[in-house]
Amino acid sequence: MRQIKWLILLAAFLSLSGCLGMPDGVEPVGDFEAERYLGRWYEIARLDHSFERGLESVNATYSVRDDGGIKVVNRGFDTEDGEWREAVGKAYFVEDDSIAHLKVSFFGPFYGSYVVFDLDKNDYETAFLSGYNHSYLWLLARSPSVDDAVKDDFVRQAEALGFAIDDLVWVDQSRDADSQ
Repeated sequence: MRQIKWLILLAAFLSLSGCLGMPDGVEPVGDFEAERYLGRWYEIARLDHSFERGLESVNATYSVRDDGGIKVVNRGFDTEDGEWREAVGKAYFVEDDSIAHLKVSFFGPFYGSYVVFDLDKNDYETAFLSGYNHSYLWLLARSPSVDDAVKDDFVRQAEALGFAIDDLVWVDQSRDADSQ
């Protein structure tokens, strides 16, 4: 009986740690400056998931936590219910804080990868992100819209890395993110 419990714990640990990897070919940005990344980001594009399905005007706000981690507040307007939804999570660097690979959690001890693989390092205005596999992909920006050159670069890089670009959701950002 004790061996079975040990095997279950080991399997749970291995499955959780697998969520902290990254897709083949994806490399996190180096020389990352977390303090410059803090603040509000707008979701321009994403691969769809149940936790975001039907949401418009999605944004994420990052701030420093008391324990040195990063507080994550995701907001979006639920078009079906006609109201704003919010999820609060926490993130920590997987290695050191100069490498843009974090683990993020919205559900207790369960973490998933948050990998910034491209970043406008001059102004920190746009960021391309992935999760631990090819099912998770986002284009974030400091403003609710970006020019076509940024979108084209995002699609080109995503396709080269094996993401399903035909499944991208281009997020409607027409609602005021500060309204309640």
